[in-house]
Amino acid sequence: MYALSTCPWCKKVKKYLDEKNVQYDCIDVDLIQGDDQKKALEEVEKLTGKRSFPVTIINETVITGFKEDQLEEALKNET
Repeated sequence: MYALSTCPWCKKVKKYLDEKNVQYDCIDVDLIQGDDQKKALEEVEKLTGKRSFPVTIINETVITGFKEDQLEEALKNET
């Protein structure tokens, strides 16, 4: 998951995943610096075509924003 530490939608996704007991990695892009931040922003743009947060990746599914139905569906299909 790519997020911003101050983003309310990012916090909603984190809370949702926590409530579902889903283990996940989260990169708070605004808390990293230099080349690491540049690489993370490039990856977000590659995945979504823009700089939009949060970006959640479950298997091959890329979900932008907090879309509970899409998160639920992607988690159901997780193997």
